[in-house]
Amino acid sequence: MKAVRIHQFGGPEVLIYEDVPDPRPRKDQVLVRVRACALNHLDLWVRKGLPGIKLPHIPGSDIAGEVAEVGEYVSHIKTGQRVLVAPMHFCGNCAECLAGLQNQCREFTVLGNGVDGGDCELIAVPAANLIPIPESFDFASAASVPLVFVTAWHMLVGRAALRPGQTVLILGAGSGVGTAAIQIAKMFHCRVITTAGNEAKLAKARELGADHGINHYSQKISEEVRRITNKKGVDIVIEHVGAATWEESVKSLKSGGTLVTCGATTGPAAAIDLRHLFARQLSLLGSYMGTMGELQEVMQHVFAGRLKPVVDRTFPLSEIRAAHEYLENSQMFGKVVLNI
Repeated sequence: MKAVRIHQFGGPEVLIYEDVPDPRPRKDQVLVRVRACALNHLDLWVRKGLPGIKLPHIPGSDIAGEVAEVGEYVSHIKTGQRVLVAPMHFCGNCAECLAGLQNQCREFTVLGNGVDGGDCELIAVPAANLIPIPESFDFASAASVPLVFVTAWHMLVGRAALRPGQTVLILGAGSGVGTAAIQIAKMFHCRVITTAGNEAKLAKARELGADHGINHYSQKISEEVRRITNKKGVDIVIEHVGAATWEESVKSLKSGGTLVTCGATTGPAAAIDLRHLFARQLSLLGSYMGTMGELQEVMQHVFAGRLKPVVDRTFPLSEIRAAHEYLENSQMFGKVVLNI
């Protein structure tokens, strides 16, 4: 089969489109013919080098395709079925997994990070990781959903306990997590303030339902938030940018507000004045992907049309380097998808 592998860490030039042996599924696995695989910022970090990655390595976390072969122990999945793959790897046997907390499993990792991913024509995955998709759902849209929507759902609903009527600040409207979080917050009838680097992205964010937009290059986020909220601040901040926005995110919170973070795109170093933390009774929460139960839950809203994937642009798998460059330059609004 054709696949994209990295044999060394570095820039887009280390992405090699090449022939590799077809994978063989175990008896409890399913072989999926990959039709689309969406990119995430994780792909950029993997390409540049993360601890624990064994080379050569196939990146790619968000997979949609068709079942090509079914293992002997699998009975609920049929050959030819259209599916998406839950973008997570877990043991399935520990106390956390059995409690439905797969993202707390000691073996938990994101597909395409600690294990080979979906930038290839065929992949063998556990049958438990498959979710059937409707015939009306195209593969590019299906691949654009899993990682960002389960991440945003876990942040807002699972960690921050989102309630109707709250005011939410969502950083990075054009990102996958941003587009998902805007829709989820509006589905809960919340007031949404979001940020982006240009007016075109802010206009698209408003089309998704955002009530207010802030240009984070020309405006100070916390000052605009205070103006919009009549100096009150927001109930929840969805933070995944990191060092570049951390201080502004904390300043944007109302007393008793919650900041939940799932990433550090601009760097992991962040500081906070502890006096503000306890005096204003703020909550700072970490969030890592989500659980299989949460993925199933958010997918029901997607399949019902209440939440919609946002596809910015597609590339052939052979043009993987151009796709990485496009993502790295933050040109997109929504997901960048590889057609395979």
